[in-house]
This record gives sequence, C-alpha cells and structure tokens, in this order.
Amino acid sequence: MKAVMCVEHGPPELLVVQDVPMPEPGRGQVRLKVEAAGVNFPDTLIIQNLYQFKPPMPFTPGGEAAGVIDAVGEGIDDLKVGDRAVAMTGNGCFAEYVIANRAQIVPIPGDMPADIAAGFTMTYGTSHHALKQRARLQPGETLLVLGAAGGVGLTAVELGKLMGATVIAAASTDEKLELCREYGADATINYATANLKDEVKRLTGGKGPDVIYDPVGDRYAEPAFRSIGWNGRYLVVGFAAGNIPSLPLNLPLIKGASIVGVFWGAFTQAEPQVHRANMAELLDWYAAGKLKPHVSKHFPLEEGPAAIRWMMDRKATGKVVLTT
Repeated sequence: MKAVMCVEHGPPELLVVQDVPMPEPGRGQVRLKVEAAGVNFPDTLIIQNLYQFKPPMPFTPGGEAAGVIDAVGEGIDDLKVGDRAVAMTGNGCFAEYVIANRAQIVPIPGDMPADIAAGFTMTYGTSHHALKQRARLQPGETLLVLGAAGGVGLTAVELGKLMGATVIAAASTDEKLELCREYGADATINYATANLKDEVKRLTGGKGPDVIYDPVGDRYAEPAFRSIGWNGRYLVVGFAAGNIPSLPLNLPLIKGASIVGVFWGAFTQAEPQVHRANMAELLDWYAAGKLKPHVSKHFPLEEGPAAIRWMMDRKATGKVVLTT
C-alpha cells in the first residue's frame, strides 16, 4: 500500500510517498480502508518533532481518516467488515490503510461523505469539548474566536452560535471574515489591520467577552486576554501563529478570569464516555442539518506533503483533506 512517510524530522518537503507493507489488525483492532484523511495543525508539528506526542521514526502522519472497515481483529464483536467509520489514531492516517484500536473508531452514517467525515472529528470534537466542558458556555454569553476561519476556529464559530452565544470572529483577512459571517459570526475583527483589544471592547460595550477561544497564541494572546470580561474563561487551544505566549499573572487576578487548557486528544483517552456522548451529539446535529462542515481544499494522497505545507502557510480555511 502507499503511505506518506516521515523518515527524518523537518519541513513537509522531507516527507516521502512510498510503498509499505499492508498492516494486519491485532486483538481489539480493525483495519480501515482509507477514503479520505483530514489534515490538521498538529500534523505540521509532529513531522518537525515539536508536538507533545512523538511517534518513533519512521512514521506516517495524519491523525484522522474516514473509510470502510475491511478487516477485524479478535475481540471485536460490535463492528464488521463493510462498516463505515472514522479512525482517530494520532498518526498513521495518510495512507491507503490504517490500523485503529476499537476506542479510536467512531461509526459514521452511511450517507456522510468521506471527506466531510474525515475532517469532522478532530475540529468539531475539539471545539465542542472546549465550549461545552471546559468553558461551560451559556446561552446569551459572548464568545470571541481567534483564528476564526481555520479548521477549529470555524467550528467554534458555528458551535458557539448553535449553543446560543453572541460570536465575535477575529481573523487576518477580510475574505476569511466573510466566511465566518456565513457560519454565523455576529461581528468580526480583522486583527491584521485593527487593534484587537480596542475592537473587542467596542463591540462588547466595554464589558468584554465571557469566553475567548484561542488556537493562535503568539502576539494575539495578551491583547485578547486584556479584553476579557469579569469571570471570563480563556481557552488555550493551540499556537498556530508560532510562539507560545507568556501572560502576566496579574491579569487573571484583576479580571477574576480563568485560563483553561484544552487538550482534546488527552480528553478522549481520559474521559472516553464523555467523548462518545459528545460525538453522538455532534453527529445528531450534523444529521439534523445544524452543522455544515467546510472543506476548502482536497489533495490526492500523493500530494500529502503539499497539503501539510498548505496548512503550515496558513492558506487553509475550514478543512483540508487528502483523498485516496
């Protein structure tokens, strides 16, 4: 089978596409014939050896894939060959086949397109967990989303509106902000041309947002936090802009605010029952037409390195997907 392989850490241009042996499922595992794989920001870090999880070399990147189960190992009695599913494995998905443990498999509806399914779990899962369990977002509250047109950012905009919040979307171009408005943003801020803190204060009448969703970090974190409202919750989701920021700890003190970490991958392992309930709710919302996943670009598997470069260069809006 063909697979994208990381044979040395570094930029995506060092990745190679090559033939590798077909994997066989062990006990408690299934093999998924991959139809589509989602490209996510952690993929850009893993290949550079900059992520929390460091798979042994060589390895295949790609944390999520959708397809059809074509082999089932011993001990699996609730899945069968031919079932459609999403695998959330952390790595290994940029390939024609991937092995997944039972806990990493989520069955999907038969009418859910593979490219939509492949880009659904990590982005919607992250934002849903962040807003529901970590921020406890309430109807009528105000949510500020940074990096609002990106993979997780756009889902945070969409879910925030669905959960009854007033949503302010912040991004780096007017084109990205137009997409955010299509997904429900009540107000927008171009933080490449406007003062982020001042605009947030203006849009909230000086009150500040109740929740800030930040997958960007870097120079945007401190001005965003300085705008937060009393008893606000600042969600640390990631650092897509590069540097990990430092915040003066007097800021949460004087704001009565909380800095809340969001690590969806660890959450799925630590609280699997809650994770399954979250995924069931998200799939119900999708089936009811309440969620409309946005896939902005497709790459064939052979162009996996180019897809990761597209993500690294921040050209993506919504999801980027590899197809086999």
